[in-house]
Amino acid sequence: MRKPLLLLLAALLAAFAVAAPLPYDESADAKAAVQQALAAAKESRTPVFVIFGANWCEDCRALDRAIQSGKSAELLAREFKVVKVDIGNFDRNLDLVAAYGNPIKKGIPAAVVLSPNNEVLYATRAGELADARRMSESGIYDFLRKVTQTAKAKR
Repeated sequence: MRKPLLLLLAALLAAFAVAAPLPYDESADAKAAVQQALAAAKESRTPVFVIFGANWCEDCRALDRAIQSGKSAELLAREFKVVKVDIGNFDRNLDLVAAYGNPIKKGIPAAVVLSPNNEVLYATRAGELADARRMSESGIYDFLRKVTQTAKAKR
């Protein structure tokens, strides 16, 4: 009886050891991260894609997994400077959320696209990503492609 319990415990510990890191840095200075991305955006003349979310949010983690590889990752890397902003339990970085028109009002994850001059080119207003765990990889890619086209049209 002891051996199966030890094996189960070892398996659980191994699973935690290889678990994916949390997508949102809860101790990050979000304002500084956005300012750094805006400075880099001015040099490269690319917009900034800001993702608002939280580590406890299953949809936020699903979106993060989807944008870490494949076509979505390539698109984001090619077209944007990306910043992830932790909103905690809707109690962190709300000044940034408000500054960009409250894109989290209908759920998280939420996103805004900023010009290098810090102007909003696109913002989720209707919870477009709030059900990311049910969106397919191609659905997320299609959303990102549409956002890219919208941002390019407004530049």
